[in-house]
Amino acid sequence: MKTVMGIINLQENENSIQEITNNRPLAAVPFAGRYRLIDFTLSNMVNSKINNVGILLPSKSRSVMDHLRSGKNWDLARKQEGLYYLPPVENSNGFRCGDIQCLHAHLDYIINSSQKYVLIAGTEVVCNMDYSKTLQFHQNTNADITMVYNLRQEDSQVAGTVIETAENGAVVDMAVFPMTKSGAKVAMGVFLMEKKIFIDIITNVYARGGTNFIVDGIMKNLEKYNVFAYEHKGYATRVNSIASYYTASMELLKYENWEALFLKDGFLVHTKVKDEAPAKYKEDAVVTNSMVANGCVIEGTVENSILFRGVKVGKGVHIKNSIVMQKCQFEDNALIENVICDKNVVITEGKWLKGAPNYPLIVEKGVVI
Repeated sequence: MKTVMGIINLQENENSIQEITNNRPLAAVPFAGRYRLIDFTLSNMVNSKINNVGILLPSKSRSVMDHLRSGKNWDLARKQEGLYYLPPVENSNGFRCGDIQCLHAHLDYIINSSQKYVLIAGTEVVCNMDYSKTLQFHQNTNADITMVYNLRQEDSQVAGTVIETAENGAVVDMAVFPMTKSGAKVAMGVFLMEKKIFIDIITNVYARGGTNFIVDGIMKNLEKYNVFAYEHKGYATRVNSIASYYTASMELLKYENWEALFLKDGFLVHTKVKDEAPAKYKEDAVVTNSMVANGCVIEGTVENSILFRGVKVGKGVHIKNSIVMQKCQFEDNALIENVICDKNVVITEGKWLKGAPNYPLIVEKGVVI
């Protein structure tokens, strides 16, 4: 994979998940106890031996840069190549542009790279994937563009780009649907192509006023380019709304899903390292079917929940079917059920919060209740 450069596109649609992306981009949303969504895409690239990775930053980029820093935790702090930040650009009237304009502004980085191929991916899809198999498929089919998809196992309310393929795997149609049905081939936002084709797409779409890479660059050019689809058969889940974030998180409490995501073929998911003490369980603590990260102190009951680093759970507290982000505090006899608590939330003594099983209650960052 030394012939492939990676670009992680963080200019993603956050309209349906604004409650937890007000102060951060989708890529920086905490997930699975100690990770951010970008960790999975970046780890996939590093595990696939891609050593030149550009991060196409969104307008709210501070939390991403603070998390990734030099890329040391992903072995990308290098003298040559490694991790590159590609800042967003503004047009003349001050509005943020689409990803096509931003990619066009950074064409010099792409042109001057030594790699033959470009692999571009987002962070909406969480999976553990070996991109070298995609490259092998791409070369064997002589495709101009290879896109990755997975089969929907059941009907879902999650929006997705559904593709249709011919018998030989060539893509003949693509469309965006607000919900997807069982058996649908849903694109995972991963595209592989030669660098010259990538530059051709960016240059031509930009010249014609296009703004979106997938819609204007891929969908509208299916007849121009030889586009093939590669199926990812492993575990994959999407995070593009509050409901899908909650569902994807709760799915990881099933061991088979956790194992498929974190232990697949020995590929580790890397993240920012923090030196914290192990979780501490006091005498009255009761924890069942939950993920508890480092630095937590638990005196109450935690059931079917995910606790991030540094959460404090007081006596008589009951946390059920909930996601609790970093450094939240629960004072004695508080109760939450079907709730997502953002960072640094404080639930004072005796307060009860309960959301619906199919749509959780959101407590925004830093709120004291």
